[in-house]
Amino acid sequence: MARFGRVIVKLSGEALLGDDRPISAESAGRIAGEIALAAGEGTQIGVVIGGGNILRGAHTASDGPERIRADHAGMLATVLNGLALARALEERGQRATVMSAVPCGPAAELYHHDAALQRLEAGHVVILTGGTGNPFFSTDTAAALRAAELGAEAILKATKVEGVYDSDPVSNPNATLYTTLTYEEVLRDRLGVMDMTAVSLARDRGLPIVVFSLFTAGSIARAARGEAVGTIVKEG
Repeated sequence: MARFGRVIVKLSGEALLGDDRPISAESAGRIAGEIALAAGEGTQIGVVIGGGNILRGAHTASDGPERIRADHAGMLATVLNGLALARALEERGQRATVMSAVPCGPAAELYHHDAALQRLEAGHVVILTGGTGNPFFSTDTAAALRAAELGAEAILKATKVEGVYDSDPVSNPNATLYTTLTYEEVLRDRLGVMDMTAVSLARDRGLPIVVFSLFTAGSIARAARGEAVGTIVKEG
């Protein structure tokens, strides 16, 4: 598979966790180094990051007004994570821009796809925070939406494990790693690659989803090169 020219990297907020704090400079620096490596090889990179290390809205309130408030708080948590990641990238000489789907003053630019495209084409890593800007939608869905809007060629989902397995590899050491899956298999079997809305949108846009371990050195760059890494979800 050829190198992807533009990708969206989906990170969980938990990737930034430290031993005793929600955002670790060491964790942010390690991830920034991985992203900068891929960007330095010529791939344009947008990053969508979650906020679960600070607050997971869906787990803090039931449906209704409290859920909506909690989801908005979760959106702001992604902005904090985005700012930390941008700083770590800039410390490594990689230009970065933080954009938010929700207005947050001088902390981040308000997201607009034309402005985001300009930054990507100028060599910035664009960190896309604030989710979709709406409650009830996950950052997985935000990643698929931004990938579609910005003409990305793939979604790279960096996780804690090497890819998608037929069972939980933590509890089952004999779990089998899938190397390829179709969108329909993921939707039918509810494999948990991303939420169902995100997978459906990726399918409709023909966007491959590459799932791999963030903790394997060089994995983002390898995925961006189109190398076989983890699990790829695409048309059958």
